[in-house]
Amino acid sequence: MTASTPHQPASLTRRAALTGLAAGAGALAVGSTACTAAAVPTPSATDATAAEPAPGAMKLFADPGFNFAGLLALGAAGMRASEVGEVLTAVNAVNAAGLSEQSYTDTFRSWGDRLSAPPAAGRDGGGTPSQTHRFRSLRAAQYYAQALFYVLGTDRPGDEEAVYRQGREAWDTFARLCTPAAVTAQVPWGKTRLPLWFFRPDGPAERRPTVILTNGSDGQNVDMWTYGVSAALDRGWNALVYDGPGQGQLLFVEEIPFTTRWETVVSPLVDWLLRRADVDGERIAITGLSMGGNLAPRAAAFEHRLAAVAAMPGCLSPWLGFDKELRDLVTPDKAETNRIWNEDVVPELTPQLAFNVKKRFEIFDRQALRQAREGRVPTDIWTPAQVAMGLDITKVVARIKAPTLVLDYDFEQFYPGQPRQMYDLLRTRREYVKLTKATGAQLHCSPMAPQQHCDVVFDWLADVLRR
Repeated sequence: MTASTPHQPASLTRRAALTGLAAGAGALAVGSTACTAAAVPTPSATDATAAEPAPGAMKLFADPGFNFAGLLALGAAGMRASEVGEVLTAVNAVNAAGLSEQSYTDTFRSWGDRLSAPPAAGRDGGGTPSQTHRFRSLRAAQYYAQALFYVLGTDRPGDEEAVYRQGREAWDTFARLCTPAAVTAQVPWGKTRLPLWFFRPDGPAERRPTVILTNGSDGQNVDMWTYGVSAALDRGWNALVYDGPGQGQLLFVEEIPFTTRWETVVSPLVDWLLRRADVDGERIAITGLSMGGNLAPRAAAFEHRLAAVAAMPGCLSPWLGFDKELRDLVTPDKAETNRIWNEDVVPELTPQLAFNVKKRFEIFDRQALRQAREGRVPTDIWTPAQVAMGLDITKVVARIKAPTLVLDYDFEQFYPGQPRQMYDLLRTRREYVKLTKATGAQLHCSPMAPQQHCDVVFDWLADVLRR
């Protein structure tokens, strides 16, 4: 029975909606930075015997959402995007202070501040840019990204843009100090421009395979280093990182939410790449991490110049990250949906659930973002919900022509079952790979095993793009 059914008591509506929030609403379209504490998933059929939703995962925090965020930071150490000792020291400090959005944000932001300052010796011997400064900046970007995810739950939610800018400055410094320095550009998209960073291997200029790395809903550019750039450069490939609408600069500075037509974002990037002499135009691949596993396939369904696609994981509908009871709250009647939301649900939200809602909806609607920065729960959930629903790609997956890899994970928290469903809908060369707890690669995006994750993806891409 939906929330808009006539004669349904308000108490039942409120109970159903709150149950939905507690069961999984916080997981809506989560990106590669964190799983919310409210999102405790139901194990898949193959994992149903497990006593814990993530058996074998290292326990940094008692809360599964914060724990997932900490695991992502810790796992990034394999790509030099964090330091084990720094992360564990931060974890200890957060736990000692009492785990909360405030303590997590303050602790990791302070680590970003510490590492963003240039080292005492600014240049290596021989006059080359300091590698110490370079990788300190990369780690600073990681720690600012950790703080950014939770800042809306602190006593200074209005700091969101400032924390983003700090992380962006650290990332830009890292990209500038790479050898060779990353090429930066601004590609037109509607009335704005998409910032991009183009990384190339050191050595003679030649036409190379290139991978476009697509982020999710909450990941920052540093995650694209961990889940793609480093692996691409090691293999002699180019890698392109970009901010689309709902991401990075476009979200946190320009306040532009997600679009349901991601092909309009990717096609200008392909145009830009094809104008470069160091790009093999017949070997341009695209990957999508987290909710990017919805965005990249959507682009590939319409942009047929892409030679390969990797969905990590496959995601047909981010909206299904919401529990059914909460999805049922959003009906075709905008006014009634928002009336029930504001009168029956919002007054019952705990501070943590309120944070989850703010974080989940800011990516889909400018008003929701602005209200979240004011410390307010969005008053209109109907409008951002329409964007989330509009991201469903079930009907267009069969249009993908490029070979496609669909990843899945043991104990996938956000899109359980969807990777296999995407694989079944594909009508092109395809492969389904499930990363498992047996090798420590369980959970959404394998937070403890990004190197293993990249090995699987780039070995597959190398096979597909081989000449």
